[in-house]
Amino acid sequence: MAARLASRPVVVSLQPSSLTEVWEDIRRVARSLEIEARGAELVARLQERMQGIADDAHAARSRPRLASIEWIEPPMAAANWMPELVAMAGAENVAWHTWDDLAAADPDVILVMPCGFDLVRAVSEMHWLTGRAGWPDLRAVRHGRVFVADGNQYFNRPGPRLVESLEILAGIVHPEVFKPSHARNAATAFPLPSLVT
Repeated sequence: MAARLASRPVVVSLQPSSLTEVWEDIRRVARSLEIEARGAELVARLQERMQGIADDAHAARSRPRLASIEWIEPPMAAANWMPELVAMAGAENVAWHTWDDLAAADPDVILVMPCGFDLVRAVSEMHWLTGRAGWPDLRAVRHGRVFVADGNQYFNRPGPRLVESLEILAGIVHPEVFKPSHARNAATAFPLPSLVT
């Protein structure tokens, strides 16, 4: 197909798995567009915003243990840049591989942000978790510290919106420090019956 085009398109392959690689991909795209300085400026602005959030989060007194769930059935822990975001938000990332691991870890906070789902869809699929043995006994459930987010628009996408993802996450982890600054359709405490129609 590309051979039929008058121009010769350049394919820029992007597949980041960490924040450092996300920043490098932004720079790579900017270089390919011959706007390298703009790419570097964007990365610097994003990193500055994130560092400000991290500084405020680390000033908080507590460091809750947070488990992030990127897929509901079967349950799958979020990886890639998520442990970095969790640490920047002033929490301890709970590493887990199976439902039994997560239940045994008994995290203080649970964030569910399924890849490809908006908030309403994610909430509608929560029955896969709430129906699991041991769900009501989890500390995060008992203390009302389960949150569902729009993974499709925020946490799962490797780009500038990771800054907004960190803002959402910091507000979830440390509501005593951060005022909610995200749109209502970005994240919510669970359950929220008004979202389930």
